[in-house]
Amino acid sequence: MSKIYSKLEKCLKYIRKKTDFVPEIAIVLGSGLGDYAESAKLKTHLTIPYSEISGFPVSTAPGHKGQFVFATVNGVKIVIMQGRVHLYEGYDISDVVMPVRLMGMMGAKALFLTNAAGGINESFHSGELMLITDQISAFVKSPLIGENVDELGVRFPDMSEIYDRDLRNIIKKSAEELGIKLQEGVYIQVTGPQFESPAEIIAFKSMGADAVGMSTACEAIAANHMGMKICGITCIANMAAGISKNPLTSSEVNETADRVAPDFERLLTESIENISDYLNNN
Repeated sequence: MSKIYSKLEKCLKYIRKKTDFVPEIAIVLGSGLGDYAESAKLKTHLTIPYSEISGFPVSTAPGHKGQFVFATVNGVKIVIMQGRVHLYEGYDISDVVMPVRLMGMMGAKALFLTNAAGGINESFHSGELMLITDQISAFVKSPLIGENVDELGVRFPDMSEIYDRDLRNIIKKSAEELGIKLQEGVYIQVTGPQFESPAEIIAFKSMGADAVGMSTACEAIAANHMGMKICGITCIANMAAGISKNPLTSSEVNETADRVAPDFERLLTESIENISDYLNNN
């Protein structure tokens, strides 16, 4: 048994001492979007801070509470990461993706990733939501480097369709029914914590990226390796350097996320219900 899997099993054992709750869908709440875990639409079963779990990474980024929230939304069992961990916090890549892997081991079949990011596509505007159709992860270390964790997946997993087409269609239909504008595009992950330079943004745009952030892609790789169905939504928190005429700040990210929160909450809730129906009928 690999050291990574042994560590995951110890974490899962701790969770199981606290609850036998088996989530259907796992959700990662990104910067400024964590308030969804406290929505009145959720019926909370249990909250477990990451700090309670021995050997588990703890969120240090502003606005990331750092806890698992086990809840139901309109009858659908979910587990929420209210705050993630990032490479720029100094963690090893295996620790960054540990929470996603653990949620898969809890029983979650689908992973819903969310984040706040900078807009590269100049047809986008701050405050819009973008459905992630694909990703570029070449600028961050792969979580699959090193000994393969055979208990989780194969050595060379296919990445042809990281973001499940059926789940993407469900989210698009949900947005249409709610009257919420939803952009679509490719997300690129960089390490951070510094914001990108204008020259980097030009390079990323030439590569086909529509939005840039400091998370998500590595988590999607780890989840795909496990065979989870993945979908993702980005909140375009600001326009990237060189496109925006103003200096970039983290406060702008949180302010935009707060403004978008009502539509984000409605879309996430509707999509969860519809994804659950899909999973139970396929």
